[in-house]
Amino acid sequence: MTYVYVLKSLSRKYHYVGLTDNPARRIDDHNKGYNKTTKPYAPFELVLLEEYPDRISARKREKFLKTGKSSSNFVKRFKN
Repeated sequence: MTYVYVLKSLSRKYHYVGLTDNPARRIDDHNKGYNKTTKPYAPFELVLLEEYPDRISARKREKFLKTGKSSSNFVKRFKN
């Protein structure tokens, strides 16, 4: 299984969309500052976790959430 997840920064107005096969480990990595992109925005809370049968399906969903109108609508939905 592959998961698409969205994190919301608890310290700043920032959302991160990613995919992983191990959500607990990945979210822990973000909160510990192991990811260069998200380190300045830690700590995070999980606001969305979706399960997909394969990486291709998960990647399509991740790209959808990261781009265009879906991205701005998503941010409004989970605004700080």
